[in-house]
Amino acid sequence: MPPDYEYVPLRLPANVDRTSAQAQLSIAAEFAGWELARVRLYRDGTRQVVLRRRRGPQALPGLSY
Repeated sequence: MPPDYEYVPLRLPANVDRTSAQAQLSIAAEFAGWELARVRLYRDGTRQVVLRRRRGPQALPGLSY
């Protein structure tokens, strides 16, 4: 059985401030269905962000809905 979520890692550079990062992630959440799974802040100021979203129903070959 496939996992229920799909994940995408992002790396935000140090020059992206918190407000800009929030705006970018909000747009991804609003229009593509992503949600925040994890944020890791590094000493150099970069952020590693992991977004996730539920997998949609998978169409089986030969079947139509």
